Amino acid sequence: MTTPAPTRFAPVTPLHVVPPLEEIDLAGAERAAADFLNALGVATDTPATTDTPARMARAYAEMLSPRSFDLTTFPNDEDYDELVLVRAIPVQSVCEHHMLPFLGTAHVGYLPGQRILGLSKLARVVELFGRRPQVQERLTVQVADWLHSHLRPRGVGVVIEAEHLCMTMRGVRAGGASTITSALLGALREDPRSRTEFLSLATPTPSTPAGGRHG
Repeated sequence: MTTPAPTRFAPVTPLHVVPPLEEIDLAGAERAAADFLNALGVATDTPATTDTPARMARAYAEMLSPRSFDLTTFPNDEDYDELVLVRAIPVQSVCEHHMLPFLGTAHVGYLPGQRILGLSKLARVVELFGRRPQVQERLTVQVADWLHSHLRPRGVGVVIEAEHLCMTMRGVRAGGASTITSALLGALREDPRSRTEFLSLATPTPSTPAGGRHG
């Protein structure tokens, strides 16, 4: 008796994604933060700043620690073949050059293949790669590559728009400037109509000024 071959709709155990984290030494980070602040002339022995090094250590530990999650997928029983897009996913990361945050939004979409993804998992993948020292260009590509590899869709698109505090608070001090990066794979890169559809939905459009349009 032969065992029937599994169909493409067979249930799949969710992939448990555990970020590769180094062990965090909070006590050591607190001592280093105190030394760092004192070296910059910031007192850490006043009633207001006594706990600042500990708070600083905990804050950076949180910013650099993505959470584990289960990559839940479902069989594409209805053969849905149109774009699935989640817009305005929060991006919170840290510039690896200055260790200052950059904040913004990600628009992530894909063209389903044999399986579809739980929508919240798109935000989880953005966090997976965002909560580590980063550059925005790499972050954009990592999210797209990871989804393309694990979901195997017909196409993946990622657009990220973010404001970098290392650019707005220091150096050129260009407050309000934003950076937009994109990564397109599969049909969203190769097929002009799919590419145009994704970019038209994912690319931010200027908001109308207060009071509406004026002729």
